Amino acid sequence: MSDVVGLTCVICHTTYPADFAGYVCPDHGSEGILDVGYDYERIAAHTSPDTLAANRDRTMWRYRFAMPIDDATPVPPLTVGGTPMYDVPQMARTLGIGRLWVKDEGRQPTASLKDRASAMGVVKAIETGADTITTASTGNAAAALAGISASVGMPNVIFVPASAPQAKIAQLLAFGSTVALVEGSYGDAFELCMEAAAVFGWYNRNTGYNPYMTEGKKTVGLEILEDLDWSPPDAIFVSVGDGSIIGGVHKAMKDASALGWIDRIPRIFGIQSAGSDYLVQAFEAGEDVVIKPPIVADTIADSISADLPRDRVKAMAAVVETDGAYLRVSDDAILASIPTLARGSGVFAEPAGAAAHTGLVEAISRGLLEPTDEVVIIATGSGLKDVASAMTAVAAIGTEPMRIAPDLAALQSALEARKDHRP
Repeated sequence: MSDVVGLTCVICHTTYPADFAGYVCPDHGSEGILDVGYDYERIAAHTSPDTLAANRDRTMWRYRFAMPIDDATPVPPLTVGGTPMYDVPQMARTLGIGRLWVKDEGRQPTASLKDRASAMGVVKAIETGADTITTASTGNAAAALAGISASVGMPNVIFVPASAPQAKIAQLLAFGSTVALVEGSYGDAFELCMEAAAVFGWYNRNTGYNPYMTEGKKTVGLEILEDLDWSPPDAIFVSVGDGSIIGGVHKAMKDASALGWIDRIPRIFGIQSAGSDYLVQAFEAGEDVVIKPPIVADTIADSISADLPRDRVKAMAAVVETDGAYLRVSDDAILASIPTLARGSGVFAEPAGAAAHTGLVEAISRGLLEPTDEVVIIATGSGLKDVASAMTAVAAIGTEPMRIAPDLAALQSALEARKDHRP
């Protein structure tokens, strides 16, 4: 299997062979998340930033040299990865930092970063010979798995809370997934999915259980570094729910460091809504996330709503090991960031994606950044995923359309009536 040397439990640090058939450490059950290890010396012998630059494949599969998949395994045809990262100097000046980039993951096939993990999940399902793949999700991972599965004709069963936004449910149904709307929380959907996967033998793509999801999500971090010519930013801001994305970003930094491609690892900041702040609580109180019980999550940012972050060990390590921080922000502040981010960068993000910007503002207000710092924020999903929240956000700042008769005089009158006369 490529240059994988083993899978190590994040709790007891026992290492299992590369061909280990399980998902988690047998001694720690569903809490024993595994981390994929690579032979970095061997990788460095055949791959370098220069050879990578010559690779014409702009998708996430350009990093398959550091992926846990066989060289001969086919990958899904959808273009996953290679999303744009925008330099936004005006926003940087407004915020009082040295430089700012926005990584726009809303440009993925199903409009969220979760496509990276789902693409990896489908490849691993193909390798195991599975005939069906399943996941639980608040919406984005579900849509990602549905779309990627449709591209290869793989049956899939999706469990989502019945409260998930209609736009996300519509994606699942359009892609032909078998959809179970669970009358309960994300945690309830997750547990039911886990039980069903075990009983029916479905390939389990669940974040914070399947060790390979981190390896798909880490490609966003590798792209950030490559876009910056392997000169790391000072800080990366990531919204956090289950914790797999922030764990993946950290894994990318560790991979690049182990290969000798970067000389330092950026500080990583995890951002959570005040209504779903499990990891913030643990960070502030120094709690052990292995034994900390679930909370009751309630936030407008459904993509980062988690009673019990399933990948919490890796998520906490991402912040602690890089001297970053977990920050709590309000739902109102998250909604306010949607139009602020859109007007300052041209990137329209859903609440979870805009939360990274909210966290950056919070970090600056606390003096956690220097005026010369260079920062990347990851907008994890498109604003079209949750139009209702976007409409609430713009209404809150008094932005509304003009209703006019179809003639120039009516337009002129309406423009004159506005405080801002610019069209």
